Amino acid sequence: MSQDPHADRRERRNPSVTARAECAVIPAAGFATRFLPVTKSIPKELLPVVDRPVLQYIVEEAAQAGIGDVLLITGRGKTSMVDYFDRRPELEDILAAKGDEKRLAAVRKPAELAEIFTVRQPEMRGLGHAVGCARAHVGDRPFAVLLGDEFFAPPVLPEMLDLQARTGGIVLALVEVPDEQVSRYGIGAVAPADPDLGDPEQVVAVTGLVEKPAPADAPSNLALAGRYVLPSSIFEAIDQTGPGSGGEIQLTDAMARLLAEGTPVHAVVFRGVRYDTGAPLGYLQAVVQHACQNEELGPEFRQWLTTLVAEFGELGVGGRTG
Repeated sequence: MSQDPHADRRERRNPSVTARAECAVIPAAGFATRFLPVTKSIPKELLPVVDRPVLQYIVEEAAQAGIGDVLLITGRGKTSMVDYFDRRPELEDILAAKGDEKRLAAVRKPAELAEIFTVRQPEMRGLGHAVGCARAHVGDRPFAVLLGDEFFAPPVLPEMLDLQARTGGIVLALVEVPDEQVSRYGIGAVAPADPDLGDPEQVVAVTGLVEKPAPADAPSNLALAGRYVLPSSIFEAIDQTGPGSGGEIQLTDAMARLLAEGTPVHAVVFRGVRYDTGAPLGYLQAVVQHACQNEELGPEFRQWLTTLVAEFGELGVGGRTG
């Protein structure tokens, strides 16, 4: 008899549990109202974090995990995201003629990361609806979803893909958040996973999911962290999911439906550095952290930052007055 109480059910529901996801879906159709007015013409996903845009960090994460098929869920006014991953032969010729090999390599790199596909989300109806737009491209394959405003150090996606290939079903990334912030996130209820799956402090079984609960009602302080590995059955669950929190079709609700129907759900509890660029403060923090770590800029920038912080302490928020 199997020691895994979910093994028989998992085999019935997921006969190809060894199939590793090879497609990534990046929902990036939103208006980014918190960054207006700049995002009126520039997609939030293309805002730079020192030397490359947020979106490139995310596509790089997918590529490093062995994914070469990336689908961007876009909206009106966001064609520049697709253009960014295209070749620019005329610019490359100029850089090559100057012998500027470093910038030439940087310009070429986005087009070399993965094969980029796009589909238009016709209206903003929530994350679940956005993921549902990937149905025709994904087909019956398991796939990863990477939110377009979060990235991780070290990357969490490779471990998630490996886990999903062993367990089938859904694999999530969870991060601990302060209790007073749980109402901003989807929250997971968790239990110990099969010890054969890895470190019990890092790999857990998910027993429940709730979108943006009140702090008193939250089953834990473990929040969904913008990375998902999903089976193709999620599309039918999305179809059956009505509007939830905020009047939108929530991916969390669709995943909860699959969980209730018996789909195994596991999670990797991430304890590295999560860069959340979805709000101005988080974006600025990511820029400063990466500038400090940059090999070329870092030493001088850290020195300047230390001086600036000292001046703020002495003079107040206004800094120099003359």
